[in-house]
Amino acid sequence: MTTLKLTKNPSETPVAKKSPVRRVDPAKRDRTVAPPKVAMPARDEKVTAQQHSEHRENFAPTASKAGQRNHRHDGTMYNSSAHGSPAKTDTDTRPTAKLYETRNENRNETPKESKPAKPHGVDTRTTPRASREEPQYRQAPRRGGKVRDGYDAETPTYGAAAKAAYQSTTTPTDQPRLSKVMAERGICSRREADEWIANGWVMVNGIITDTLGSRINPDAEIVISSYAYETQAESVTIILHKPVGYVSGQAEDGYQPAIVLVHPENQWEDDPLLHTHQPKEFERRFLHGLAPAGRLDIDSTGMLVLTQDGRIARHLIGEDSNVEKEYLVRVEGELSDADMKRLNFGLSLDGDKLKPAKVSWQNEDQLRFVLREGKKRQIRRMCEMVGLHVVGLKRVRIGSISLGKLPVGEWRYLRPEEKF
Repeated sequence: MTTLKLTKNPSETPVAKKSPVRRVDPAKRDRTVAPPKVAMPARDEKVTAQQHSEHRENFAPTASKAGQRNHRHDGTMYNSSAHGSPAKTDTDTRPTAKLYETRNENRNETPKESKPAKPHGVDTRTTPRASREEPQYRQAPRRGGKVRDGYDAETPTYGAAAKAAYQSTTTPTDQPRLSKVMAERGICSRREADEWIANGWVMVNGIITDTLGSRINPDAEIVISSYAYETQAESVTIILHKPVGYVSGQAEDGYQPAIVLVHPENQWEDDPLLHTHQPKEFERRFLHGLAPAGRLDIDSTGMLVLTQDGRIARHLIGEDSNVEKEYLVRVEGELSDADMKRLNFGLSLDGDKLKPAKVSWQNEDQLRFVLREGKKRQIRRMCEMVGLHVVGLKRVRIGSISLGKLPVGEWRYLRPEEKF
């Protein structure tokens, strides 16, 4: 039996790895030692022009770099003869010499007039300062607006600039106030107008006016926000049968105001608004802003109107109000026919002639008065002038609405179909 001994390929025989040999390059310096410091020559402050020119020549770029692109200046002195132009003089050794001379000549000219000093504390900007009271979207642009944004620098249409331009065109001496114009047009009362203006719900000629006391042209266009009409629609008017011993307005001399009687326990059980499909329930907010539209003496009884609607208040007690008010007056004394005529027309109070009244006998001891004005204690003073003494006074009607069967001390809502 023959045994063969196979030897491996020499290329496959493992060879011991050796670390690479680093040969020293004489061209490289020894980095284990710090390089020697080059001593810089001392700088002489007095350098001549010749030394400057030699320095520029030593550091001028080579010919290979002179032709490189994207270089506006190759560092060499400008040679006019090389470009086909006449040689420059010694005074024109730099390409910008003429420019410097021109600037120097301009400096020697007379200076321009200086702007006047800005006065301290005075805003001289064309755009008014932004107001903190206005929302940001209504502010005028601080550095000029865009036409596409609806801003015109000369005639602004919104923001603080528009408000200033609008106020500057008005003459506050010969124009009526905005609240008065709104009241005269029957939009609302003056008190409501002031509230709407303060809330920013009034627009005059396309500009929101929220400054109280603003004066406008009587023929100006007034647009009211829907929020104002919604608030006005939620207002209530209450008819109260005031008893004796309560004052109409604020409490005085220990007497309570009549508004203290307005609570759910005193609401009339036969109030039509309580027997509808959706009965109107009493809410505490109904007492806010509820004010009497007309006075009734403390020793008088009868119909008293309390309302939140300024239009109703102005209609009943405004300067130009012409609403009839009917009273039943119990008197003591004798009344002649001549005095009866005087009661109807012919008496004066506080130096003013009274408007014509309708006075007649209701029964043997009771008179019926129908007046179109309401001066303080007017009926009692009229009776005293003709020798009569008033024992009792009751108001039974205002306009087209009568007191009816409403018990004393109780109240009811004014129905939507009822108009004074």
